[in-house]
Amino acid sequence: MLSTFSSNAILAKTRAMFGQRLKEADYRALLNCATVNDIAAYLKQHTWYAETLAPVNERDAHRGYMEMLMRQKLFRDFSSLCRYELSVGEHFADYLIARSEIEQIMHSLMLLAAGKSEAYVFSLPPYLSQHTHIDLHALSKTKDFHDFLSALGNTRYRRLLEPYAPSPGEKIPFAKIENKLYTVLYENVYRTINRYAHGKAKRELRELFDSYLDFENYARIWRMKYFYHMSSEEIRPLLLPFGSFSQRQLDGMLGASDASEVKERMSRTSRGKQAARLDYNFVDELPLRVRHLQSRHAIRFSTYPSVIMLSYIFLMEIEMENITNIIEGIRYQIPKEETLKLLIYYKTKQEA
Repeated sequence: MLSTFSSNAILAKTRAMFGQRLKEADYRALLNCATVNDIAAYLKQHTWYAETLAPVNERDAHRGYMEMLMRQKLFRDFSSLCRYELSVGEHFADYLIARSEIEQIMHSLMLLAAGKSEAYVFSLPPYLSQHTHIDLHALSKTKDFHDFLSALGNTRYRRLLEPYAPSPGEKIPFAKIENKLYTVLYENVYRTINRYAHGKAKRELRELFDSYLDFENYARIWRMKYFYHMSSEEIRPLLLPFGSFSQRQLDGMLGASDASEVKERMSRTSRGKQAARLDYNFVDELPLRVRHLQSRHAIRFSTYPSVIMLSYIFLMEIEMENITNIIEGIRYQIPKEETLKLLIYYKTKQEA
């Protein structure tokens, strides 16, 4: 049980860090930048990323390097909070490390499937590189699935993925592998919550994940119906077996004749009513937009350190995603208005 001092310290520290986040004026300024170098300069001169991005050369800024440094800041922030909250905090640190490992694995596999494995460059910050048993350098040299498994060494990932080795001439079962990895990841998350959290804190933590995974599953069903016209039998194994949807609700969406019916059935659920209050452009945006809304609310009103810490991490990851989207918009000359639609943040009238 946390002491009152430790609990108050986490709440105060997290909210203070959250107060330094990028505001609407920052996003507007970043959208007006003409080059990645301009973005690096603005972040270094006008935002809380000044110290983090100090090593970046503003005349030759590289997105991958900037992202690595920002991820390093994120883990440094989380580590500083974990000093006050060891019971659940250290287990969520394991979750963040495992999720980053999965991201690297899937990125490597995607390039391998496309025949471009040599293009893989891992972007883990030093903190993570020191905590993973995956041979990240070996991942950049894989020529086939056997090489890929070898790069995973004696990690649990190798044991999980060996059954998915494709036969000669077959494609890598990318979707099945991704679903397996994230299923195991979230199994561990819910196990941690059930073991170390109690009462209302437990309910708030579960809701942070339940809501995200409900919308993730909805987006998957909608996408596979809309683009691939897949049947319920084909889609079901590709869903994450978590969240708050009842079996009847899931069966209804899976059995829908098309994506329009999926959306209509979703609208009858409590999650669908939640989505109706959101401003979004694409179904795939919903998981992060809901996560942003709930995490923002938790930062301001929750009294549980583990909930506050996790909400802070989620919000900062979304902030990093916003920066990445702006950089990609500049690189590919996407109109500012289109890039703006992808950003997830609160408008000025709602700012704290």
